[in-house]
Amino acid sequence: MSAEVVAKRWGKPSVFKIDRDPMFGSGLVMVEGNDWVRHRHIIAPAFNPLNIKVLASMMVESTNKMIERWVTQINSGNLEIDVEREVIAVAGEIISRTTFGMKDDNAMHVFDKLRALQMTLFKTNRYVGVPFGKYFNFKKTLEAKKLGKEIDHLLLSIIEARKNSHKENSQQDLLGLLLQENQHQKVDGKLGKTLTLREVVDECKTFFFGGHETTALAITWTLMLLAKHEDWQNQLRDEIREVVGNDKLDLSKLSGLKKMKCVMNEVLRLYPPAPNVQRQVREDIKVDNLTVPSGTNLWIDVVAMHHDTEIWGKDANEFRPERFMDDMNGGCKHKMGYLSFGFGGRMCVGRNLAFMEYNIVLTSLLSNFCFKVSEGYHHSPSVMLSLRPTYGLPLIVHTL
Repeated sequence: MSAEVVAKRWGKPSVFKIDRDPMFGSGLVMVEGNDWVRHRHIIAPAFNPLNIKVLASMMVESTNKMIERWVTQINSGNLEIDVEREVIAVAGEIISRTTFGMKDDNAMHVFDKLRALQMTLFKTNRYVGVPFGKYFNFKKTLEAKKLGKEIDHLLLSIIEARKNSHKENSQQDLLGLLLQENQHQKVDGKLGKTLTLREVVDECKTFFFGGHETTALAITWTLMLLAKHEDWQNQLRDEIREVVGNDKLDLSKLSGLKKMKCVMNEVLRLYPPAPNVQRQVREDIKVDNLTVPSGTNLWIDVVAMHHDTEIWGKDANEFRPERFMDDMNGGCKHKMGYLSFGFGGRMCVGRNLAFMEYNIVLTSLLSNFCFKVSEGYHHSPSVMLSLRPTYGLPLIVHTL
């Protein structure tokens, strides 16, 4: 099937493009064809290893502030921490700084607006794709449009201020790198390959949702699983001591955390940040004796696929990071059975940034704390664009 169903035969469903316009607009997640090539060509350089390495210090600083808060709370006698809320907050600060270079009230204002938009758009009782569905909950539809316009206005003001700024450090974040690459295209006479101001705004929103949600939830689910499997928590802590040591965090050593990478792969298998993928058939597709008509909307259930015992084995529902130790596919029997960051040309452009943030935050937390599941935790994953714990993640946290 994979060889038969080629990329040009399907694309993003129009119904989802319309529904999610306030959130993504014409950002990289939604554009296709030549527009996608143009966007990707300008965006990709911002995520090369040399550029994202510069952003590491911002991640370390934000994580250390969170650690200080936790130590203060634990020393006061309150050992239970809602880890999901804390990690979401620190990831929001990190993406605000790495994308926009902001670490003040302005950053939180943008962050709060974007989060409110997400909650409004992705309530579970919505009617995406149902004819006239937007009128079933007209108030929410208007609220989403209003928030979308407010966010656009905020981001436009930030972008305009950056374009008029001549500070030497103005390029040391994703927005600066994006504007820099866009300017290079203009100077080289490639006006047809540049992004409009409207498209830059949409890419900033895409940076936020893509970079904030995926990493924060990957760390959240990792801490939940490590709290339940203390043997693996101890193995990672031992690996950190052996590879990184107890000195100041050395980024060059993080790539040596082999067990941590296995844990991350297993977490993304069990709790994929994008729990489903949608595609629309552009022309009739024949698979064996089945014909999928043009215009059909397909819903690929990534969670179900990642838990399928036929391709993952009888232990598909178990937390076993060792499955990835000597096999990058984790023993999966189908080459398309593991979709943690997408596949093919549309694989997530920011995955290296996500890997770096995951390693920095998790290494710092495991070097300072040990975790156990609180009795108040209720396991109930739910889909709100991403796969998240419905009732938060309260853990009992002790300092080491």
